[in-house]
Amino acid sequence: MAFSNYLEEKILNDNFRTGTIYVALYTNDPTDADVGTEVSGGAYARQAVTFSEPTQDAEGKAVISNSNEVVFPTATANWGTITHVGFRSAATGGNLLFYGPLVNPKKIDAKDRFRAMAGDLTLKLG
Repeated sequence: MAFSNYLEEKILNDNFRTGTIYVALYTNDPTDADVGTEVSGGAYARQAVTFSEPTQDAEGKAVISNSNEVVFPTATANWGTITHVGFRSAATGGNLLFYGPLVNPKKIDAKDRFRAMAGDLTLKLG
C-alpha cells in the first residue's frame, strides 16, 4: 500500500503547518525510539520553525521545508558536532515527530551559532 499524493500533503499540512514545531539539534541519531543525544546547556534552546506549503518532488512525493531562516542562540559552551536535526512538538519535552541527518555535520563551539537558511530543512514523505 502507498499513500496518495493528497494524503501525503494532508499529513504534512496537518502536522507541520497547523501548530508550532520546534527544531532540535542532536550529536547523534535520535532514532525512531527518540533516544538520541540532544544538545543541552551552553544557551541551547530549541527554535520554532515555520514550514512552506507542501509540493511534489520529481518522484511525486510530498515535500515541505522551512520557509524562514532558523537561528539558534550563540553557544556559551561547546555543543559538539551536530549530526542530526529533529522536529519536536514542544519547546521542551514533547514528542519527536521527524528527524534526519545533516548533509554536512557542523561543530559548534562557544561563540558559534547554528543556522539553517530557508529551504535547508526539508521533510519528504515516501
